[in-house]
Amino acid sequence: MSEGVLSHLLITLQPANVIACFAGALIGTLIGVLPGLGPAAAMALVIPLTLQLGPTAGLIMLAGIYYGSMYGGSTTSILVNVPGEPASVVTTLDGYEMAKRGRAGAALAVAAIASFVAGTFSVIALQLFAPLLARTALAFGPAEYFALTVLGVVLLSNLTGKSRTRSLIMMMAGLILSAVGMDPIGGLERFSFGIVSAQGGISFIAITTGLFGVAEVFEVVAAREKPVEILAVKFRELYPDREELKRSVAPIARGSLLGFLIGLLPGPAATMASFASYGMERLVSHHPERFGTGQIEGVAGPEAANNAASGGAMIPLLSLGLPFTPATAVLLGGMLLHGITPGPFLLRDRPDVFWGVIGSFYLGNMMLLILNLPLVGLFAKLVRVPPRYLMPIILVLCAIGTYGDNGALFDVWVMLGAGVIGYVMRKYGYQPAPLVVGLVLGPVMERSFRQTLIISGGRVESLWESPLCMVMWAVALLSIVLPGVIRLVKRRLATR
Repeated sequence: MSEGVLSHLLITLQPANVIACFAGALIGTLIGVLPGLGPAAAMALVIPLTLQLGPTAGLIMLAGIYYGSMYGGSTTSILVNVPGEPASVVTTLDGYEMAKRGRAGAALAVAAIASFVAGTFSVIALQLFAPLLARTALAFGPAEYFALTVLGVVLLSNLTGKSRTRSLIMMMAGLILSAVGMDPIGGLERFSFGIVSAQGGISFIAITTGLFGVAEVFEVVAAREKPVEILAVKFRELYPDREELKRSVAPIARGSLLGFLIGLLPGPAATMASFASYGMERLVSHHPERFGTGQIEGVAGPEAANNAASGGAMIPLLSLGLPFTPATAVLLGGMLLHGITPGPFLLRDRPDVFWGVIGSFYLGNMMLLILNLPLVGLFAKLVRVPPRYLMPIILVLCAIGTYGDNGALFDVWVMLGAGVIGYVMRKYGYQPAPLVVGLVLGPVMERSFRQTLIISGGRVESLWESPLCMVMWAVALLSIVLPGVIRLVKRRLATR
């Protein structure tokens, strides 16, 4: 059996498949750098080309775009505070702060290493546990998803370590924005005020690009003082030092495992995984107050998590034929166009395709590491470009990426409005990250809540009846009560 698996894995090393893998990883990296154009859109555009390559090479190229874009999004997040991918939003919190301190190269290198380690881990887990984990993921019903989203809101409400009250306000704003558009159950139009482009909801890309990228442009332009000069650094200083590497090991390990498990669930898994990993790193840190000031753990953990999630999302697709993310849905379409039906019999009927795609993850992650580590110095030089040249380029890229998401000018106006609001928020100490969490979790929370009540005939207690739900509700309650209890105990000890 192992010899048969090895022979099928070696299919990936055929020249045509190697070229397809490299092309996919390169395209994915470039797509990830450009705000707005996610892996799903890029894969959809390339599908006609893959039909000429044959099933194995074509699907290897699509897979390369998929995981390449997961890494590419970190580059602009770290260098210019513009998340190329929704999953890279959380990387801006510490990655950009590191860039401002002259450690952009170290952040980029750690992101590349974390992506490689997490990607490799997810592929190994995919090989070993695909059928079992796929069945486990199906055990999550609407009630479990609602409890999970509530737990996410509670744990991530104070993501940035600033004021919890302000973070909760931002979280609620995100949840409210997520309700704009069509009702996911009844199809009724809500809060669109007659604007046709808003009927499909407020663009996630427009909001995040505005709050982070455009707001950063406005802040730089409005600054009266001379921009901080980035000091020239030696070549060896472009990469992480021994201490930074040591501090990155545990976050990469935790992020890989957490991201892989979250990747098994329906929804924006990579984005949820990156936020969850950041929250976990703050939770286990001895100095959580330092997060958001340029901590390497805030880059390593989330980057590992979002890449591991992309591998985890392949398990339901390959084992059950169920695409849980937009990108895997496009990949499913590509498989069907090639005459391949994913599911329980894929390994039996087309082992060359099954193991070829898995082998491409090994090869592609290696290519991404080789491709991006030598370019760290070149990427890091971007932060030395004078703002009067760099800021207009960033603004144009933001507009292109936002418009390309839905092809609607309305989204560009939303982006500019979000940029103005984001700039004002920064002046008053409000962080945009919790708003993004609310925007991500809102649709999942609403849909699972209403589905639970519909299935149970309106019985509210069905939201916490299952053992899994009870555990998640208990953890959420404990997370709310425990900080207050700890503060009270500390206050009483201090008065003695």
